[in-house]
Amino acid sequence: MHLIGKKIRDGRILHLIRQFLKAGIMENGLVSANEQGTPQGGPLSPLLSNIMLDQLDKELERRNLRFVRYADDCNIYVKSWKAGQRVMEGVTKFIEGKLLLKVN
Repeated sequence: MHLIGKKIRDGRILHLIRQFLKAGIMENGLVSANEQGTPQGGPLSPLLSNIMLDQLDKELERRNLRFVRYADDCNIYVKSWKAGQRVMEGVTKFIEGKLLLKVN
């Protein structure tokens, strides 16, 4: 919510997002607590992904890499397989170390 608050200043919108995040998940007719944020495919997923990964965009631009990203999907274009391996390692370290997110 701290990062979201930096991008969104309207308290009503922040309250609505918090309510979405705190809402339970219904499975087989039973509601269980949601402890891991918004589910992938949920209505907030693209918005929150774009807010969380804005720092990734800036890092990729700083590294002069060509990329396309929508929500949590990202393609980074390099010239060789070896360059791809090197970039994948560096970007994974950035995402997991600085953003504290898990790379699948």
